[in-house]
Amino acid sequence: MNDENEIGKSWVVVRTQNAGVFAGTLESRTGEEAVLSGAIRLWYWSGAASLSQLATEGVKNPSSCKFGVPISVTVRGVIEVIETTPEARANIESVPSWRA
Repeated sequence: MNDENEIGKSWVVVRTQNAGVFAGTLESRTGEEAVLSGAIRLWYWSGAASLSQLATEGVKNPSSCKFGVPISVTVRGVIEVIETTPEARANIESVPSWRA
């Protein structure tokens, strides 16, 4: 299930205690801190009942999702890191960045 990019880093979904949920390339993790590149904040999703399902299958209703623009970010308070499937990654990355 590990979707690694060309330099061997996993593409993951990360849930944090206070900053929300992100999907991106896991550059490093130390304790409850993770550094992500190409990270997309998953503010609202539709068509996945849990983060585990989202990381495995992606979303079923991409037009109803609110995903941010890709950024590099250090997040603290990491609660879980879930490796994605290649299908879920492609699905998540295909959701247009939401703009108000």
